[in-house]
Amino acid sequence: MITINDIAKEAKVSAGTVDRVIHERGGVSKKTAAKIKSIIAKHDFQINAIASSLALNKRVQIAVLIPDYDAGNTFWKSPMLGILKAKEEVKKIGASVSYFSFNQFDEASYVRQFKEVIASKPDALLLAPLFGSATKGLAKELDDKEIPYVFLNINLEGCNNISFIGQDAYMSGFLAGKLMQLSIKEKSAIAIMQTRANLDNNHAIYKRIKGFEDYFSSNKLSVPLLNINLVDLENTEVLAEKLKTMFVENPYIKGVYVPNSRVFRFVKAINNTKINDLVLLGFDGTEENVKCLENEKVAFLISQQPFKEAYEAIKLMVDFLVDKKELDERIYSPIEILTKENVQFSKHSK
Repeated sequence: MITINDIAKEAKVSAGTVDRVIHERGGVSKKTAAKIKSIIAKHDFQINAIASSLALNKRVQIAVLIPDYDAGNTFWKSPMLGILKAKEEVKKIGASVSYFSFNQFDEASYVRQFKEVIASKPDALLLAPLFGSATKGLAKELDDKEIPYVFLNINLEGCNNISFIGQDAYMSGFLAGKLMQLSIKEKSAIAIMQTRANLDNNHAIYKRIKGFEDYFSSNKLSVPLLNINLVDLENTEVLAEKLKTMFVENPYIKGVYVPNSRVFRFVKAINNTKINDLVLLGFDGTEENVKCLENEKVAFLISQQPFKEAYEAIKLMVDFLVDKKELDERIYSPIEILTKENVQFSKHSK
């Protein structure tokens, strides 16, 4: 019986390319696809025999290292689901995906899991480099072992990653600045919430804040920007007291910028009367944030497509390993603006 490898040899393409045509996954020219389909028809190849007939020259293993999620921090649930969906699909062409996760607020947890990943000897790694300084040191081990790696969501500079898949954090912050400036009244101040102890160790958050600040400086707008350090967001009562004090000491604050996915925490902690006098802007279309948007407690959410980013990342890495298809150095996701009026039509409502 003819196999996928036999078809690939006759068509003078890789087995992975044949599989893409069979499963209609795109990425193959019309001419090549037509040639492969003609060979399939000629030999009466049965598609339902794919699993038993597939024999790649090398079975590939991809490791994934991304943060855990919980009820209070749900952003990473979507990438995880995208990875699991892709995992089932690439299994058909002999690729396996190993999933590792870490506590996004614990650098030691990240380092431990990174070591576990390296010990598993993957052919490639998809990584969310949440802790910048630790990643740069650990990435050298990947380089030494010649394990290619792709960054997801956070575009950490100074490493030899073969690609980055995610949003342009600086431009998303710049856009947030524009939205905020258009929404607040004159003679208002804006509070920039810094919720990480070591901001320069979190590249994406740092870039979002830098882009936000640069919007105002590049447009010569004399709007007071106040950097407020509030690391502990879990205790709503304590957070509420700190915010109350902030507003008393800075009565001109009319805008609150939260450069991460936890703007809903601030909504819970700000007095209902006070919040109606504020413009809150945050990131990511998580369920909690979307509720705040729909209730008009948050004016805008800057969002991306985390499920699709992670799903496509796995598929592209399989193409890289199996078909030797080079990846673009940066694969940017759209910068979406979610509002009460349009959120029901976005992918986040599905």
